[in-house]
Amino acid sequence: MEGDVDKKEATATVRDFDPISGSIPATKVEISVSCRNLLDRDTFSKSDPCNLPPTCPFQFGRTEVIDNTLNPDFVRKYILDYFFEEKQNLRFDVYDIDSKSPELGKHDFLGQVYCTLGEIVGSPASRLEKPLGGIPGKKCGTIVLSVEELSNCRDCATMQFGANKLDKKDFFGKSDPFMVFYRSNEDGTFTICHKSEVVKSTLNPVWQPFSIPVRALCNGDYDRSIKVEIYDWDRDGSHDFIGEFTTCYNQLCRGQCVFEVTREWLHYKANDDLFGPLSPQVSLLSFNVESDHTFLDYIKGGLRLCLAALVSPGNPSQSTSLHYMNPYQMNAYAMALKAVGEIIQDYDSDKMFPALGFGAKLPPDGRVSHEFPLNGNVDNPYCNGMEGILDAYHQSLKTVQLYGPTNFAPVVNHVARYAAAVHDGSQYFVLLIITDGVISDMAQTKEAIVNAAKLPMSIIIVGVGQAEFDAMVELDGDDVRISSRGKLAERDIVQFVPFRDYMDRTGNHVLSMARLAKDVLAEIPDQFISYMKSKSIKPNPLRLRIWPILKTSIQY
Repeated sequence: MEGDVDKKEATATVRDFDPISGSIPATKVEISVSCRNLLDRDTFSKSDPCNLPPTCPFQFGRTEVIDNTLNPDFVRKYILDYFFEEKQNLRFDVYDIDSKSPELGKHDFLGQVYCTLGEIVGSPASRLEKPLGGIPGKKCGTIVLSVEELSNCRDCATMQFGANKLDKKDFFGKSDPFMVFYRSNEDGTFTICHKSEVVKSTLNPVWQPFSIPVRALCNGDYDRSIKVEIYDWDRDGSHDFIGEFTTCYNQLCRGQCVFEVTREWLHYKANDDLFGPLSPQVSLLSFNVESDHTFLDYIKGGLRLCLAALVSPGNPSQSTSLHYMNPYQMNAYAMALKAVGEIIQDYDSDKMFPALGFGAKLPPDGRVSHEFPLNGNVDNPYCNGMEGILDAYHQSLKTVQLYGPTNFAPVVNHVARYAAAVHDGSQYFVLLIITDGVISDMAQTKEAIVNAAKLPMSIIIVGVGQAEFDAMVELDGDDVRISSRGKLAERDIVQFVPFRDYMDRTGNHVLSMARLAKDVLAEIPDQFISYMKSKSIKPNPLRLRIWPILKTSIQY
């Protein structure tokens, strides 16, 4: 999401969920989302849709953003548990994304729809089409929801394609081709499952290798048709169709093969008459499949998650301060620490965590530091569990004085030094940064993150207060991968959320912390798996944990 380019995003919400009464899930399903004839809220281009406002009870996903289209087919899916015996209420909201701000309230609302998961499953071919509403007096278009039960296939396929003699579609140049993969459905329709990158100005592109779960490609049915379309990318979203071909998983897994590209009949006939057959072709250059290890496989093999917490100090005595020590409830900093830390500490055997501060004057001489231990012990900054971190945080508020600027790079590099010493996948580091300020060392922080992307670590940033957090969004590489000095990060390792989006209107802080922890930790397993794959590290064999049983007998 850059500049004034508008984006489309789809978000979804689960309502009326009761984690106490929830039963064992019968199956997992995948929901695919498309929209047709959306409102055009942009003056000089089409809307850029995405699909759930943070004020909704349980936000469980958000699609990617698609540029310049009123008819988006979202690649990113929603995966959730399906209970036949429960009424699972869903809400889907669609927005036109106009800036980098993570707050959907700052973007144009395009419409919403309410339904139940059973309603989608029970529709013909499990495909539900409903009109979008929510804007009085406006026709908001329609949303198309498809659901499919997921197989237990855990294989992941990695493949690479190239093409020759594609059609020239640009008047002043060649073509900018990209590929779109669809899996077939039982009713004859197709569901998008992958979109390649765009290769600029060529009729003989070679696309980058990509990995896709076999479950997403064909859901375990190896003879299911897979349709591949090729387009010439255009900035305004009116991509030109070049051609298509059809294959299946069984054909792909045989290895190198060549596909004839079927073009539009009129174009094909005209070229045949004038120049003879041109025969555009797509070649499968490589294909490899391996079992897709899960986060749980590594946990079972003894993986240790290591949490490091970074907190900016403040004045605990002023009621207007975000660090205010209210005798009746925790402040935002403490809630964020507790929400994230209480989950991660379960995966660390010794539960000893380094807790650091930044942007403060330290006693006794007022020295400014951007990397100091919250417990005041330079030789041993480790705290015992979450209670130890919270105690150190509260004590630091009484001894240090807030002082700018806000520098992140020193602590990112600090944790990176520990992560760089681990090469076997036995430990993975999570740096939790809680801040209310802008980043003063943006260039240095970007460079530190790009370097850290090669290491076994992730970074969570929780923004507290009412400040603008555009710089934090830039560090979160969900849509645009972060880069520094022309070097692109190997993977996305940053997750940013503004704390204010999780404050429950009823004052239920337990619920607020649960929502916050769910969203900020949601990307950790995938970020961890991406690191392990990049280093070809497989899980250790299952380690048995023997729990002693104390047998007590009582005699009367």
